[in-house]
Amino acid sequence: MADIRVPKLNNNDTEYLVVEWLVGNGKPVVAGEPIAVLETSKATDELEAEESGYLHHVAALDTWIAPGALLARITAEATAQQPAPAVAAPEPVPSEDAAGRRDTPVAEPVVTAPARAAMEELGVSHAEVASLGLAVIRRTDVEALVRGRTGQTASDATEDAPAEERQDTQEPAAGAHRLSRVQRAVARAVTTSHATIPAAYTVVKFEVGPLLERARGLSREVRRPVGLAELFVQAVAALHPAFPLFFASVDGDRAHPADAPRVGVTFDMGEGLYVPVVHDTGSLKAIADTLMRYRLAATEGDFREKDLTGANIAVTLHTDADVILAIPLIFPGTVCALAITSPQPEPLLAEDGTVTMRTVANIGLAYDHRLINGRDAALFLAALRTELQA
Repeated sequence: MADIRVPKLNNNDTEYLVVEWLVGNGKPVVAGEPIAVLETSKATDELEAEESGYLHHVAALDTWIAPGALLARITAEATAQQPAPAVAAPEPVPSEDAAGRRDTPVAEPVVTAPARAAMEELGVSHAEVASLGLAVIRRTDVEALVRGRTGQTASDATEDAPAEERQDTQEPAAGAHRLSRVQRAVARAVTTSHATIPAAYTVVKFEVGPLLERARGLSREVRRPVGLAELFVQAVAALHPAFPLFFASVDGDRAHPADAPRVGVTFDMGEGLYVPVVHDTGSLKAIADTLMRYRLAATEGDFREKDLTGANIAVTLHTDADVILAIPLIFPGTVCALAITSPQPEPLLAEDGTVTMRTVANIGLAYDHRLINGRDAALFLAALRTELQA
């Protein structure tokens, strides 16, 4: 039998919220499989099984648990599962009538730290989240409230509810297409971005022929595939010291620059959009290694939680030759996203009347206009071109 205890996930929190069990109580599990999701003040983290066997929940859903506490057990045999402790109901808070008399008890919801941050960021009051009637308020609940203000239907909001509250087992109506889990996550990110980020866009044309030729030589040098994606990730990361606000996050009227560049790169294999993050941008080989692993993972949707979190800027790739302009989504929590279109041949007329061909791509920058203006964007793109030519 193996005990699964809660690890120390960060230095800010003394307890975390159990928001989802990914493996049912008493069900088989294999070593390395994600089994539970815990929410901290910064993010959500998946915990993995340390060995194979049968999982038995010890902590209940929607309860707080401290680092080092027992979360679950894994047994070698499918022994009778132990019932998880009941979820403690929030203490009733007496309500007051107009005369100040307290009579009707009202359950006070537990509001997670990410939800509180979202409430402040999006201007959502405590009364609004309390009116949802949920025992635990998560960030997704707050975001759903904001989308409701802009006309989202109740059926749309259902997709944002916790997994245990969704009716995913229902068959879709005839002719209807059920969105995958990844597609629903993308939809939430797009809706939140459009509702909360005042975005602007600047696009310039880059000559990339010499860059592609250089990439071929670098592929032989580092013995890994090197293309525009690898070179742009490296160049974008190199601009972090000169353009720290492009890697920042906005919290109300304050901007928080990042300590290091962490570049998200889009992968869309037809089943939904993934944006894994290149954390190690210290060398071209490290970037190429990471992106090669991500390409393999994208074909199976086999990403780890840590692969998909922590980006502070994004590079979006558009490989269809017919796409000449793409305006990327600014992912919530970031300030900028760079779009790279597929290289295209273009005739170039010289002063003497001769025509030569060059290879170009349109490089666009979507940016949060609260923090960055058009001149900043133009300077960033000019510096990016210089960095790529170095």
